[in-house]
Amino acid sequence: MKTLALSQSWYWFLLGAVVCYFIGCFNFAVLISHIKKKDIREEGSGNPGTMNMTRTFGLKIGAINFFCDVIKGGLPAVIGWIIFKDYVFENSPVLVADFVRYFFGLFVIIGHIFPVTMKFKGGKGIASTMGLFAFALPCEQWWYFPIAVVLLAGVLAYIIFSEMGSMGSLLGVSLLSVWQGTLFFVRYSTCVSDGWAISIFVILFVINLLTWVAHRKNIFRLLMGEEHRTSVRKKPKPYRTNKS
Repeated sequence: MKTLALSQSWYWFLLGAVVCYFIGCFNFAVLISHIKKKDIREEGSGNPGTMNMTRTFGLKIGAINFFCDVIKGGLPAVIGWIIFKDYVFENSPVLVADFVRYFFGLFVIIGHIFPVTMKFKGGKGIASTMGLFAFALPCEQWWYFPIAVVLLAGVLAYIIFSEMGSMGSLLGVSLLSVWQGTLFFVRYSTCVSDGWAISIFVILFVINLLTWVAHRKNIFRLLMGEEHRTSVRKKPKPYRTNKS
């Protein structure tokens, strides 16, 4: 293993954060809806994300949008792992790749939710976050991928049968982050007070906080019993709401 000193390599992290932010700013929902001769920001809830795409254009288009956002969230994490997999932080047992893949993913999610290209009004980051979690661990061990698939399938099943898309998405993100956080807690159980180990758990927490805050209006509507159902078993009907 090679040693990486942050004082000498900080600019790589800064560059990665900036690049990942602008990757996150690229919104597939807006692109696909324009191809369909509409602007998703003027349809349904106005949110440029998978749920609104599904409600507006149907399951097939929603699935395409979801897949694109998953790749957007997962690919930077894989690239980060490939670049830094042979490094550990100076004076720390923490692998640089364990930190950097979530660090890169975090900035993709920030870019997706707060894109400078869309006046900081983007999607809610669920698909990109799930993409991050779906790729972050499997890129080091292939057998983590079936676990991620099972968890994602469970989330999809919940959404299909409950028709509670927002709640299912939030529970899915939380479940995936707890799974990966637990694995890292076990991995670094002898040095959980190490600053770099703590930073991994902080990033996981911030990712969850971002997605839950982005869904704050959905959560309020859920509590009030006014949240729109997300049915993927029948043809969606157009609806209009206040933009949220």
